[in-house]
Amino acid sequence: QVQLVESGGGLAQAGGSLRLSCAASGSIFSINAMGWYRQAPGKQRELVARASSGSWANYVDSVRGRFTISRDNAKNTVYLQMNSLKPEDTAVYYCNAQIQATDGSWRDYWGQGTQVTVSS
Repeated sequence: QVQLVESGGGLAQAGGSLRLSCAASGSIFSINAMGWYRQAPGKQRELVARASSGSWANYVDSVRGRFTISRDNAKNTVYLQMNSLKPEDTAVYYCNAQIQATDGSWRDYWGQGTQVTVSS
């Protein structure tokens, strides 16, 4: 069994900061990309940021320069530092990871989601 557990969501004022964490645990052999998606009410889920196990990362245009994704590969953990938050960042944020389990199978795994609410 593999699971992703998120933490760090909550309420922030516009211009404030929050940091999300997501730890993968269980029968993990290796992890490829890890990232964050979000879904606002009435909207489709969108990719926010994603990082490889190496050095590359990509961001949706609306968060570039404000959000930073990072990984601690030794801890199988990915972080999302969110600065200069805007009300339009309000959404449920989901962690995603491409994981190879110890049985050799690859698949996408998702966290349970964490609410981020930004007040104006």
